[in-house]
Amino acid sequence: MARSLNLNVRVTGPLSEFVSSKVGDNGAYENVSEYVRDLIRRDKDRAERETFDRLKAELSRAFAAPDSAYEELDADAVIARNRRR
Repeated sequence: MARSLNLNVRVTGPLSEFVSSKVGDNGAYENVSEYVRDLIRRDKDRAERETFDRLKAELSRAFAAPDSAYEELDADAVIARNRRR
């Protein structure tokens, strides 16, 4: 079951005016909570996209390496190498 978290945030001045412009009759959101949830979702998506892009770049480098760059190892050799690290 998802855990609920209550947030209390105070914004003043230009930030308050900016948020107000996004909420209500003239804004894209009905209330501030909806706006904040959307911002969090977008940030989560951005973070996941960055993680995926890093993984994709790493895999691209690995698959671009020539076969001679690889060394055949059995499980015992991998375990021994990781213990040394």
